This record gives sequence, C-alpha cells and structure tokens, in this order.
Amino acid sequence: MKPTAQAIRHYLQFKDFSAEEYAYLFERAAIIKRRFKNYEKYQPLQDRTLAMIFEKASTRTRVSFEAGMYQMGGSVVHLTTGDSQLGRAEPIEDSARVISRMVDLVMIRTFEQSKIEAFAKHSRVPVINGLTNEYHPCQILADLFTYLEHRAMDRKGAVDLDALRGRVVAWVGDGNNMANTWLQAAEILGFTVHVSTPSGYEIDPRVAGISNTGCYKVFKDPRQACQGADLVTTDVWTSMGYEAENDARRLAFADWCVDAAMMAQAKPDALFMHCLPAHRGEEVSADVIDGPQSVVWDEAENRMHVQKALMEYLQLGRIG
Repeated sequence: MKPTAQAIRHYLQFKDFSAEEYAYLFERAAIIKRRFKNYEKYQPLQDRTLAMIFEKASTRTRVSFEAGMYQMGGSVVHLTTGDSQLGRAEPIEDSARVISRMVDLVMIRTFEQSKIEAFAKHSRVPVINGLTNEYHPCQILADLFTYLEHRAMDRKGAVDLDALRGRVVAWVGDGNNMANTWLQAAEILGFTVHVSTPSGYEIDPRVAGISNTGCYKVFKDPRQACQGADLVTTDVWTSMGYEAENDARRLAFADWCVDAAMMAQAKPDALFMHCLPAHRGEEVSADVIDGPQSVVWDEAENRMHVQKALMEYLQLGRIG
C-alpha cells in the first residue's frame, strides 16, 4: 500500500491533530504493536534519520524514540545540552535551519514551549514535542491508547473513539504539562477531566489552550475528584526544572497521594496511570502503582508504539 503524501506537519501540542486523525493513529499503533509482538519486520522509515534534542533528560523518551526509530528501519542522532543549547550557542532559528537540512524528523525535549515553536517555524522537517514545561502530547497519546487497548479495542486493533465520550479521567496532583494536555485531549475527544490540585498549583485554562471550559471540573478534595472516575492518573509532585520548590511542594501535596482509599472512590474497574518516574509513598502508594488496577507498565511500553505510528504518519502520511 502506498502512503498518501501530505504537507509538513508538526506535533507540538495534542490539539495539533483532530479526533479523526487520532482514531487513525491509534489503529496504526495497534497494528505496529502487533507486528512487533509477532517479530514481524516492518521498516517503512529506511534511510530516514531522527534527531533527538534533549535539554531535559529522560529514560523513557530516549529509549522509546530511539528503539522505535531503529525498529522502523531508520537511524538516530542523539544531542544533549552539551551538544546543542537551543538559543544559547546559536539562535534557535539557525539551529533549526541547519539540523532540518540533515535529518528527516526532529524530536525536542526542552523547557519553554516557545523554544520548540520557534524551532518548528524554521524547520524543513516535522518536529515532535517530547516534553515542554507546558505540554506532553506524546505521553497523553500513549495514555489514551493504553486506555482504549484495555477497554475499547478488539484484537484487530479497531478503535471506537466513542468509547471515550462521557468517560471521566481524574487528575490528582500538580496543574502541570500533563494536566494541560489532558484538558486538550478532553476537549477534542469528548471526555471530562476531574482536576484536583493543592492551592497555588491550579491549572490555567489559558496555558492549557482550551476554549471549552466544560471539558473539566475542579475539586478541592482529591477524593471527590476520583468519585466515579474511569481512570485515575497523577505525576510527580516536583517536575524537572522545579527542584528548588521540592520541600514546599512536599508539604503542599501531602493530601494528594493516590492511595487505595482514593482509588476506592473511582469505579470498581477504574485504571490507574502514571507517566513515570514514580515516587512510591509520595504521589502514589505502592499498593496502587503495583496493584491490579495499575497499567503503568503497558502505558510506558506504549510510548514506543504510538510514537512509531506518529513518526510514520509525519513522514509518510496515511498508509492505505
């Protein structure tokens, strides 16, 4: 089957794609994952190169993108802050112009969203957001795929996005890049996010970039936020770049640990997710993250599969 050609697309926020495009990506991810599990060689990105630029380090982001690109037949160039300091060693615009002439895809994991937006504006190839202070679209892509895989996907990988409509996702913790991206996903795909954060760490719908404030509800009590939830999810209390606030955050977030009592407020078959790394005894108790409702290990693996589908789409368009 020949791919359908398309103009250069970037993936900088979750709202960059439509619901219909997500349905396609989830189905492709299911097919690609099934081939991987069956040891079927599938290398549509031969002779393609991915540049990975890390200003924020990450085990899962590096392994999932690097392994995924190699499995798809491509190669990888790995750059850290010692190799490339966006906007410091040279203007971001110049880095974008140079790097994008030498590779076929660029993944950037950095601090301010403005950096990746500036890079993409001057790039000749697709740019993927591996994480910024404001958004983490690849993680939510994996989380939603994991939910569908457990609750609404048949063995052939057929996806019914209507299975997400009316569902409730409880976000317990910091109003951070993950929370912002969950709100974008809710607006596009028709579910509701119950948000509970300590005072002073609330979400900002303007930063989240949503227009429909009806896609989320705010709860002061995290246990109330979890009531009737289909999925309960959280993140570390102190994200990378905010380490100076660690002591203050540990005090502020003390009542926002997802434990068995909190999970009991959700639906009996509710799933638990965490983007990792996790700190047992802080944002989540050991009996929850290691318990039967937890799907964090499927979630972590699925980063690779959805990102392979994403890279295929950005490079080749639709297959079929």
